[in-house]
Amino acid sequence: MAKINLNGCDVAVDLPDDTPLLWALRDGLDMTGTKYGCGIAMCGACTVHVDGQPTRSCVTPLSAVAGKKITTIEAVGEAKVGAAVQAAWQKLDVVQCGYCQSGQIMSATALLATNPKPSDADIDAAMSGNVCRCATYVRIRAAIHEAAKTLA
Repeated sequence: MAKINLNGCDVAVDLPDDTPLLWALRDGLDMTGTKYGCGIAMCGACTVHVDGQPTRSCVTPLSAVAGKKITTIEAVGEAKVGAAVQAAWQKLDVVQCGYCQSGQIMSATALLATNPKPSDADIDAAMSGNVCRCATYVRIRAAIHEAAKTLA
């Protein structure tokens, strides 16, 4: 049984240690905001923060996160940077279908937490692992710049 800190609360997860964090979140803990996309850490839809770092939850076993702080899309907006990113996403109407957006927001939040004034190249590098099938990349980059501006 793995013990994690999920969105600020200590929880025990009664699943095998090799269960991917994504399935522990979705099926074991009913946190369905984190999405399944590819299952091989290539699309970014399953991105969560593990101790503040963007992490692909589809390939991360529970054993690797025991005792660590996990933040999901359900709670990222409770912090200043996450709230700014979510507000920018809404202001600039980034979302088209929305499926990838929880992962996009998690990656963008992690970027701005460490780099409050990213260049386009910084954004492209940080977001390169997140795929948007609707191709809203221009709006995503604009929203990251907007969030950075509001945080300055």
